Amino acid sequence: MKRLASYSLLFVPAVVAACSASKDSTFNGGSSAGSNGAGVGGSSLDVSVGVGSGGGSQGNCDSTTAICDNELKTPTLCDEGLSVGDGDPMNAARAIDLCKPSTNGSWGVLSAKYVRANGTPAQASLQTGLVPKFGDSAVPQAGKSMLVLSSGNARDAKSPEGCGLDTCMGSGPGTAPPGFPQDVPACPGSKDITDDVGLEVKLKAPTNAKGYQFNFAFMSFEFAEWVCTDFNDQFIALVSPPPMGSVGGNISFDKKKNPVSVNLALFDHCDPASKATFGSNCQISALFNGAQCPPAPNPYCPAGVGFLKGTGMAAPSAGEWGDGGSTGWLVTTAPVAGGSEFSIRFAIWDTGDQALDSTVLIDSFRWSADPVGIDTDIVPDPK
Repeated sequence: MKRLASYSLLFVPAVVAACSASKDSTFNGGSSAGSNGAGVGGSSLDVSVGVGSGGGSQGNCDSTTAICDNELKTPTLCDEGLSVGDGDPMNAARAIDLCKPSTNGSWGVLSAKYVRANGTPAQASLQTGLVPKFGDSAVPQAGKSMLVLSSGNARDAKSPEGCGLDTCMGSGPGTAPPGFPQDVPACPGSKDITDDVGLEVKLKAPTNAKGYQFNFAFMSFEFAEWVCTDFNDQFIALVSPPPMGSVGGNISFDKKKNPVSVNLALFDHCDPASKATFGSNCQISALFNGAQCPPAPNPYCPAGVGFLKGTGMAAPSAGEWGDGGSTGWLVTTAPVAGGSEFSIRFAIWDTGDQALDSTVLIDSFRWSADPVGIDTDIVPDPK
């Protein structure tokens, strides 16, 4: 079900304010990421659980409370052989490399559950998936599996359960967490959400942890025509209690604190030919209200369309369901107090209607024994 271009005209009052972005707004290309300078490539990547060979604690180490050397030097993979439709949320935690359950007060995963965006319980469905690959080239950044959440079907174009269209109906009307959807200042959108789904994990941090990070890749059929309109689907990583520097608890955003949607300044993976349609529905509205819609990023689609091949979003000309765009692999970091308990709710939804689905891949959760700030940046050398 494609959204008709004229459909946007039903929402002119919202778009009047939405389309006043200037050249200083969000749409500046991928190089604009990095809010606190604590992102990829720094010491925050040295200590991890389940991947890598970082430093960790030295000497005598109580592995029930702290990250220890042997756990880093001989990591145990915990996400091999998971099935795409596995309904156990603890296995979804394993898919993002949260391998260690918390037992008898030790650090690790206290609980995991599938939820709607507002935290109410949900079940695994076609909107969730544990996959060894997504499309032709998106592979796990650690281990053997990764988590897929979608406002449509969490299946790629090669799956027999793939949507087959740019829109599949999911969980229906939802309730956003307080303060969401978060607006880009120049592009306020609808406050209605649909087809929302999430995974919420409750964690106990190792006593020597000072932060953590995870990788994600967001992709959407909303790109590029529906940039700066009512319909900008979102992905959030909502942390409770909220760390300092978060936006309403959300820790995944670009350097201007714009949330993860097609308005993010990190959409580097797309068809260069879509530049001609970038923000075109904002521009249609602007004919009636005189607003200034954002210019296309420069450079535009520097990474090309390869990351989207096989996902269903590469382009109809490639035999897929429609055209879309993606951030490619990004990494979010956030601080944590050693030994504390907290939750992260990874959630995605359609904004404004159920048309034109969005999908997120999540993988490679890691603890850090070095201080980190809240930051989202491009993974420089993804698998």
